Amino acid sequence: MITGILTPHMVPLDAGGRIAEAELERYVSWLVERGVHGLYPNGSTGEFLRFTADERRRIVEIVCRAAAGRVPVVAGAAEGTAAETIRACEHCHEAGATAVAIVSPFYYKLSQESILAYFREIARHSPIDITLYNIPMLASPMEVATVQRLAEECPRIVGIKDSSGDVAWMARAIAAVRPTRPEFSFLTGWDAALVAMLAIGCNGGTNASSGVVPELTRAIYDAVRGGDLPRANRLQAALTGLFDPMLSGADFPEGFRIAAGLRGFAMGPSRQPASEGQIASRRTLAEDLRARLEELGMDGDRPGQPIGI
Repeated sequence: MITGILTPHMVPLDAGGRIAEAELERYVSWLVERGVHGLYPNGSTGEFLRFTADERRRIVEIVCRAAAGRVPVVAGAAEGTAAETIRACEHCHEAGATAVAIVSPFYYKLSQESILAYFREIARHSPIDITLYNIPMLASPMEVATVQRLAEECPRIVGIKDSSGDVAWMARAIAAVRPTRPEFSFLTGWDAALVAMLAIGCNGGTNASSGVVPELTRAIYDAVRGGDLPRANRLQAALTGLFDPMLSGADFPEGFRIAAGLRGFAMGPSRQPASEGQIASRRTLAEDLRARLEELGMDGDRPGQPIGI
């Protein structure tokens, strides 16, 4: 079972927009040392669509090497077709990933039968375990009944990440699947609902904020698992206060790039061009995020200790 906090981390880029491989390794090692339970390269926060297929494969190789077996790697393997996604699954398996994450088909909004057929085809041919990825704001939404059928029919599918933030949807999915697949993992991708999702039975989270404040997201997980909900809720308020401006203060995921830079990493420029006005507003956002991180005792790359919250 995949459990705990997995980080859908960004990829540092050099001044020419190329993958900064040494900095990516340093970043991955820092995340592991700060307590994340796993790594999630090539996710939405990791800007997988802004890299070529060859670059995505290289990212998986670097992350698996840097993780060095210390934590599991659940690698994004989504491509434009089922056949290409199967090839990505094969590469992730060869690179040493623990499992892959595959988003529901994107761009074209498909029926539930088409989503079922898509994942069945991949599950039949994948050499590596699969986690579903439901992000209805960017891809074809998955209904609970679809998740239930895939869990019952496809042993290779071992979990789901849901980034809708819909607690009721997650509760229904857990109730539908757990009776027949008790080992099936439920992971939330919505940081502002982390405590709520863990409290209703999620096994963990794949949270963009954990790429900036891994100490805080780990502390939330430990508090909920330890039964200290008052502390967990205080920590959640602190996390949400940081998550909201990172998410909405700039086009996603630029706020997370800025904040990771404030923790001491050379994240480099985005591959998405920005206007002069956007660049200026991001400077203001950076100052706001710097103040919030300092208040939490998490400025720079030193380990933060959110114990007093």
